[in-house]
Amino acid sequence: MLKKMGQEKKRRLLGWLFILPGAAIILLVRFYPMVSAFLLSLTSGTMNNQTFVGLQNYARLAKDSLFTTSLFNTVIFLVQIPLMLMLALVLASLLNRENLKFKGLYRTLVFIPCVTAGVSYSMVFRSMFSTTGLINQLLMSWGLIDTEIQWLADPWLARLVILLAMTWRWTGYNTIFYLSGLQSIDKSIYEAAELDGASKWKQLTDITIPMLSPIILLTVINSINGTLQLFTETKAITAYGPGNATITLSNYIFKLSFEYLPQYGYAAAISYIVFIIVAVLALIQMKVGDKR
Repeated sequence: MLKKMGQEKKRRLLGWLFILPGAAIILLVRFYPMVSAFLLSLTSGTMNNQTFVGLQNYARLAKDSLFTTSLFNTVIFLVQIPLMLMLALVLASLLNRENLKFKGLYRTLVFIPCVTAGVSYSMVFRSMFSTTGLINQLLMSWGLIDTEIQWLADPWLARLVILLAMTWRWTGYNTIFYLSGLQSIDKSIYEAAELDGASKWKQLTDITIPMLSPIILLTVINSINGTLQLFTETKAITAYGPGNATITLSNYIFKLSFEYLPQYGYAAAISYIVFIIVAVLALIQMKVGDKR
Protein backbone atom coordinates (compact mmCIF):
# COMPACT_ATOMS: atom_id res chain seq x y z
CA MET A 1 0.00 0.00 0.00
CA LEU A 2 2.83 2.38 0.90
CA LYS A 3 4.50 1.66 -2.45
CA LYS A 4 1.43 2.96 -4.31
CA MET A 5 1.40 6.23 -2.34
CA GLY A 6 3.13 9.34 -3.55
CA GLN A 7 6.15 10.70 -1.69
CA GLU A 8 4.16 13.62 -0.20
CA LYS A 9 1.39 11.33 1.09
CA LYS A 10 3.97 9.05 2.69
CA ARG A 11 5.48 12.01 4.52
CA ARG A 12 2.08 13.13 5.78
CA LEU A 13 1.20 9.60 6.93
CA LEU A 14 4.51 9.22 8.75
CA GLY A 15 3.98 12.65 10.33
CA TRP A 16 0.59 11.61 11.65
CA LEU A 17 2.02 8.33 12.95
CA PHE A 18 4.64 10.24 14.94
CA ILE A 19 2.06 12.71 16.26
CA LEU A 20 -0.61 10.18 17.28
CA PRO A 21 1.09 8.84 20.46
CA GLY A 22 1.62 12.34 21.84
CA ALA A 23 -1.88 13.42 20.82
CA ALA A 24 -3.36 10.35 22.50
CA ILE A 25 -1.51 11.13 25.75
CA ILE A 26 -2.72 14.75 25.64
CA LEU A 27 -6.31 13.63 25.07
CA LEU A 28 -6.04 11.16 27.93
CA VAL A 29 -4.42 13.38 30.57
CA ARG A 30 -5.79 16.78 29.52
CA PHE A 31 -9.04 16.75 27.59
CA TYR A 32 -10.65 13.68 29.16
CA PRO A 33 -10.36 15.12 32.71
CA MET A 34 -11.71 18.46 31.42
CA VAL A 35 -14.79 16.81 29.94
CA SER A 36 -15.24 14.61 33.02
CA ALA A 37 -14.98 17.65 35.33
CA PHE A 38 -17.64 19.49 33.32
CA LEU A 39 -20.01 16.51 33.48
CA LEU A 40 -19.32 16.27 37.22
CA SER A 41 -20.21 19.97 37.61
CA LEU A 42 -23.73 19.13 36.37
CA THR A 43 -24.32 16.70 39.21
CA SER A 44 -24.79 16.72 42.98
CA GLY A 45 -24.17 14.19 45.72
CA THR A 46 -21.31 11.93 46.74
CA MET A 47 -18.95 10.31 44.27
CA ASN A 48 -20.85 6.99 44.41
CA ASN A 49 -24.31 8.56 44.31
CA GLN A 50 -24.42 11.37 41.76
CA THR A 51 -27.67 13.06 40.74
CA PHE A 52 -27.97 15.16 37.59
CA VAL A 53 -28.94 18.74 38.49
CA GLY A 54 -28.09 20.59 35.27
CA LEU A 55 -26.85 24.14 35.81
CA GLN A 56 -27.99 24.41 39.43
CA ASN A 57 -24.40 24.40 40.72
CA TYR A 58 -23.59 27.38 38.50
CA ALA A 59 -26.74 29.22 39.60
CA ARG A 60 -25.73 28.61 43.22
CA LEU A 61 -22.51 30.58 42.70
CA ALA A 62 -24.41 33.88 42.51
CA LYS A 63 -25.79 33.34 46.03
CA ASP A 64 -22.61 32.00 47.62
CA SER A 65 -20.89 34.75 49.66
CA LEU A 66 -17.78 32.65 50.26
CA PHE A 67 -17.39 32.14 46.51
CA THR A 68 -17.67 35.92 46.05
CA THR A 69 -15.00 36.46 48.72
CA SER A 70 -12.66 33.88 47.16
CA LEU A 71 -13.14 35.41 43.70
CA PHE A 72 -12.49 38.91 45.09
CA ASN A 73 -9.29 37.76 46.80
CA THR A 74 -8.07 36.00 43.68
CA VAL A 75 -8.58 39.20 41.66
CA ILE A 76 -6.79 41.23 44.36
CA PHE A 77 -3.77 38.92 44.16
CA LEU A 78 -3.60 39.55 40.41
CA VAL A 79 -2.59 43.14 41.22
CA GLN A 80 0.96 42.08 42.06
CA ILE A 81 1.59 40.71 38.55
CA PRO A 82 2.45 44.01 36.74
CA LEU A 83 4.56 45.16 39.70
CA MET A 84 6.39 41.82 39.83
CA LEU A 85 7.03 41.77 36.08
CA MET A 86 8.34 45.35 36.08
CA LEU A 87 10.69 44.47 38.94
CA ALA A 88 11.79 41.37 37.03
CA LEU A 89 12.54 43.46 33.94
CA VAL A 90 14.62 45.93 36.00
CA LEU A 91 16.58 43.10 37.61
CA ALA A 92 17.15 41.45 34.24
CA SER A 93 18.48 44.73 32.82
CA LEU A 94 20.89 45.09 35.76
CA LEU A 95 22.07 41.48 35.51
CA ASN A 96 22.63 41.89 31.77
CA ARG A 97 25.20 44.68 32.16
CA GLU A 98 28.58 43.79 30.67
CA ASN A 99 30.64 45.42 33.44
CA LEU A 100 28.78 43.64 36.25
CA LYS A 101 31.05 41.49 38.41
CA PHE A 102 29.96 38.18 39.96
CA LYS A 103 27.14 37.82 37.43
CA GLY A 104 26.75 34.11 38.11
CA LEU A 105 26.39 34.67 41.85
CA TYR A 106 23.77 37.41 41.49
CA ARG A 107 21.77 35.41 38.94
CA THR A 108 21.79 32.39 41.24
CA LEU A 109 20.65 34.47 44.21
CA VAL A 110 17.80 35.95 42.18
CA PHE A 111 16.66 32.53 40.98
CA ILE A 112 16.90 30.66 44.32
CA PRO A 113 13.49 31.82 45.71
CA CYS A 114 11.51 30.17 42.92
CA VAL A 115 13.04 26.74 43.61
CA THR A 116 12.27 26.99 47.32
CA ALA A 117 9.45 24.70 48.46
CA GLY A 118 6.18 26.61 48.70
CA VAL A 119 5.28 25.41 52.18
CA SER A 120 8.80 26.10 53.50
CA TYR A 121 9.02 29.72 52.42
CA SER A 122 5.38 30.32 53.39
CA MET A 123 6.11 29.21 56.93
CA VAL A 124 9.13 31.54 57.01
CA PHE A 125 6.93 34.48 55.98
CA ARG A 126 4.33 33.44 58.57
CA SER A 127 7.02 33.52 61.24
CA MET A 128 8.49 36.82 60.04
CA PHE A 129 5.13 38.60 60.08
CA SER A 130 3.81 37.11 63.31
CA THR A 131 3.14 39.44 66.26
CA THR A 132 6.57 38.73 67.76
CA GLY A 133 8.24 38.11 64.40
CA LEU A 134 11.29 39.65 62.79
CA ILE A 135 9.42 42.41 60.94
CA ASN A 136 7.77 43.83 64.05
CA GLN A 137 11.03 43.60 65.97
CA LEU A 138 12.90 45.53 63.29
CA LEU A 139 10.22 48.21 62.98
CA MET A 140 10.16 48.69 66.76
CA SER A 141 13.97 48.81 67.01
CA TRP A 142 14.03 51.50 64.32
CA GLY A 143 11.39 53.51 66.20
CA LEU A 144 8.84 53.28 63.36
CA ILE A 145 6.12 51.68 65.50
CA ASP A 146 5.33 51.62 69.23
CA THR A 147 3.27 48.43 69.41
CA GLU A 148 3.30 45.25 67.37
CA ILE A 149 1.32 45.24 64.13
CA GLN A 150 -1.17 42.37 63.83
CA TRP A 151 -0.14 41.51 60.27
CA LEU A 152 -2.04 38.24 60.02
CA ALA A 153 -5.10 39.35 62.02
CA ASP A 154 -6.09 42.19 59.69
CA PRO A 155 -7.62 41.15 56.31
CA TRP A 156 -5.81 43.74 54.19
CA LEU A 157 -2.47 43.37 55.97
CA ALA A 158 -2.75 39.59 55.62
CA ARG A 159 -3.35 40.02 51.89
CA LEU A 160 -0.32 42.32 51.74
CA VAL A 161 1.88 39.66 53.35
CA ILE A 162 0.74 37.12 50.76
CA LEU A 163 1.44 39.59 47.95
CA LEU A 164 4.95 40.20 49.29
CA ALA A 165 5.57 36.47 49.58
CA MET A 166 4.42 35.83 45.99
CA THR A 167 6.54 38.68 44.66
CA TRP A 168 9.60 37.40 46.52
CA ARG A 169 9.23 33.91 45.14
CA TRP A 170 8.31 34.51 41.50
CA THR A 171 10.22 37.68 40.54
CA GLY A 172 13.42 35.73 39.96
CA TYR A 173 11.60 33.18 37.81
CA ASN A 174 10.43 35.87 35.41
CA THR A 175 13.80 37.63 35.60
CA ILE A 176 15.45 34.59 33.97
CA PHE A 177 12.99 34.75 31.07
CA TYR A 178 13.69 38.44 30.50
CA LEU A 179 17.44 37.95 30.90
CA SER A 180 17.49 35.30 28.18
CA GLY A 181 15.47 37.63 25.95
CA LEU A 182 17.80 40.56 26.55
CA GLN A 183 20.83 38.45 25.66
CA SER A 184 19.28 37.66 22.28
CA ILE A 185 18.95 41.35 21.32
CA ASP A 186 21.81 42.56 19.12
CA LYS A 187 23.89 45.09 21.05
CA SER A 188 24.52 47.07 17.87
CA ILE A 189 20.88 48.22 18.02
CA TYR A 190 21.52 49.95 21.35
CA GLU A 191 24.80 51.40 20.06
CA ALA A 192 22.99 52.88 17.05
CA ALA A 193 20.29 54.30 19.34
CA GLU A 194 22.92 55.97 21.54
CA LEU A 195 24.56 57.53 18.49
CA ASP A 196 21.16 58.94 17.55
CA GLY A 197 20.88 60.47 21.03
CA ALA A 198 18.24 58.10 22.45
CA SER A 199 18.04 58.16 26.24
CA LYS A 200 18.01 54.99 28.35
CA TRP A 201 14.26 55.41 28.82
CA LYS A 202 13.77 55.71 25.05
CA GLN A 203 15.84 52.60 24.51
CA LEU A 204 13.73 50.75 27.06
CA THR A 205 10.36 51.78 25.59
CA ASP A 206 11.29 51.72 21.89
CA ILE A 207 13.75 48.81 21.73
CA THR A 208 13.77 46.56 24.78
CA ILE A 209 10.05 46.21 25.51
CA PRO A 210 8.93 45.79 21.85
CA MET A 211 11.59 43.14 21.21
CA LEU A 212 10.73 41.35 24.45
CA SER A 213 6.97 41.49 23.81
CA PRO A 214 6.58 37.74 23.05
CA ILE A 215 8.39 36.85 26.30
CA ILE A 216 6.43 39.49 28.24
CA LEU A 217 3.20 38.00 26.89
CA LEU A 218 4.33 34.53 27.96
CA THR A 219 5.20 35.66 31.50
CA VAL A 220 1.91 37.55 31.85
CA ILE A 221 -0.13 34.49 30.85
CA ASN A 222 1.90 32.19 33.11
CA SER A 223 1.63 34.60 36.04
CA ILE A 224 -2.13 35.03 35.68
CA ASN A 225 -2.61 31.29 35.34
CA GLY A 226 -0.53 30.63 38.45
CA THR A 227 -2.20 33.36 40.52
CA LEU A 228 -5.69 32.16 39.67
CA GLN A 229 -4.64 28.77 41.06
CA LEU A 230 -2.98 30.25 44.17
CA PHE A 231 -3.20 27.78 47.04
CA THR A 232 -0.07 27.16 49.11
CA GLU A 233 0.61 30.71 50.33
CA THR A 234 -2.91 31.39 51.60
CA LYS A 235 -3.12 27.95 53.19
CA ALA A 236 0.29 28.02 54.94
CA ILE A 237 0.68 31.72 55.79
CA THR A 238 -2.81 32.75 56.88
CA ALA A 239 -4.81 29.48 56.89
CA TYR A 240 -7.41 31.41 54.80
CA GLY A 241 -7.83 33.84 57.69
CA PRO A 242 -8.67 35.93 59.38
CA GLY A 243 -12.18 34.51 59.00
CA ASN A 244 -11.71 33.32 55.39
CA ALA A 245 -10.62 36.86 54.45
CA THR A 246 -7.74 35.55 52.30
CA ILE A 247 -9.35 32.44 50.84
CA THR A 248 -8.87 31.94 47.08
CA LEU A 249 -10.82 29.95 44.51
CA SER A 250 -8.38 27.04 44.74
CA ASN A 251 -8.67 27.05 48.54
CA TYR A 252 -12.46 27.01 48.32
CA ILE A 253 -12.41 24.11 45.84
CA PHE A 254 -10.16 22.19 48.26
CA LYS A 255 -12.45 22.91 51.22
CA LEU A 256 -15.53 21.81 49.28
CA SER A 257 -13.82 18.59 48.25
CA PHE A 258 -11.90 17.56 51.36
CA GLU A 259 -12.70 19.72 54.40
CA TYR A 260 -16.46 20.12 54.21
CA LEU A 261 -18.97 17.39 53.50
CA PRO A 262 -17.80 16.48 49.95
CA GLN A 263 -19.56 18.54 47.28
CA TYR A 264 -17.66 17.42 44.21
CA GLY A 265 -20.19 18.71 41.70
CA TYR A 266 -20.16 22.22 43.15
CA ALA A 267 -16.35 22.17 43.44
CA ALA A 268 -16.12 21.13 39.79
CA ALA A 269 -18.39 24.04 38.83
CA ILE A 270 -16.03 26.50 40.56
CA SER A 271 -13.03 24.89 38.88
CA TYR A 272 -14.71 25.49 35.52
CA ILE A 273 -15.19 29.14 36.40
CA VAL A 274 -11.41 29.32 36.95
CA PHE A 275 -10.88 27.58 33.61
CA ILE A 276 -13.13 30.06 31.81
CA ILE A 277 -11.40 33.07 33.42
CA VAL A 278 -7.96 31.75 32.43
CA ALA A 279 -9.09 31.00 28.88
CA VAL A 280 -10.71 34.42 28.37
CA LEU A 281 -7.75 36.34 29.79
CA ALA A 282 -5.27 34.30 27.74
CA LEU A 283 -7.31 34.90 24.58
CA ILE A 284 -7.45 38.67 25.23
CA GLN A 285 -3.71 38.84 25.89
CA MET A 286 -2.86 36.83 22.78
CA LYS A 287 -5.08 39.08 20.65
CA VAL A 288 -3.57 42.22 22.13
CA GLY A 289 -0.04 40.85 21.73
CA ASP A 290 -0.60 39.62 18.16
CA LYS A 291 1.26 42.08 15.93
CA ARG A 292 -0.57 40.87 12.85
